Amino acid sequence: MFGRLLRRLRYGDEVIVVTGLPRSGTSMMMKMLDAAGLSIMTDNVRTADEDNPKGYYEFERVKELEEETDKSWVRDTRGKVLKVITHLLKALPEENFYRVIFMRRDLDEVLASQNKMLERRGEENPISDSKAKEAYQKHIIDMKVFLRTRPNFELLEVGYTEALNDPKAVAEKVNHFLGDRLEPEKLMSAVDGQLYRNRKELLAPVPSPPA
Repeated sequence: MFGRLLRRLRYGDEVIVVTGLPRSGTSMMMKMLDAAGLSIMTDNVRTADEDNPKGYYEFERVKELEEETDKSWVRDTRGKVLKVITHLLKALPEENFYRVIFMRRDLDEVLASQNKMLERRGEENPISDSKAKEAYQKHIIDMKVFLRTRPNFELLEVGYTEALNDPKAVAEKVNHFLGDRLEPEKLMSAVDGQLYRNRKELLAPVPSPPA
C-alpha cells in the first residue's frame, strides 16, 4: 500500500496497459475493462470485422511509439486503459507508471488464429509455424524479464483460456490487481465463449518442416 502511494506521488495516476501477442485475447480484456467502466483509449480507426467482431480497441498512435521522439501524449493516458502489443512495451516512456495486464494464450492457438486471419486477407505467413513459435517463446521470456525488472511496471498475467473457462476468477484477479475498485460482475459480462474459435484440441497437428 505504501509503495503504491509513493509511486502515485512520483508518477501520478497509472497507465493501465493491456498487452500480449496478436490474437492472444487483448481485445477481450479491453472489452472487459470497458464494461467495468474504465476509460479506454481508442480512436476506432480499426473497426470490428470477422476476426474481431467485438472490436479491436486500438489507438493508432501506439504503432508509432518506436519512431516518435515526442511521447508526451502517453502522459494523457494516465488513469486510462491503453492497448500495446508486447513488441512495443520497451518504447513506452519512463516518466509514467504502468500497470500491465499481459494476456497469455497457447502458442499453437495463437498461430492458428493468425494464419486464419492472413488466409482471409489473401496473405501468406512468411515464416513457418515452428520458427514463429520459437521466436514467440523467446520474446515472451524477454518481455517478462523486462516488465519484472523495471520499477515503473507492475505485471499481471492472465490466461486467455482461463478467462473463458473461469471468468469469475479472472475478473476477481483483475479487479484486485487494479485496486479493488471495479465490479467483477461487469468484467465477467464481456466474456464471450463463442468467440473461442481456435481451441487447441480442435486444431490439426502442425506438420514438422522437412529437415
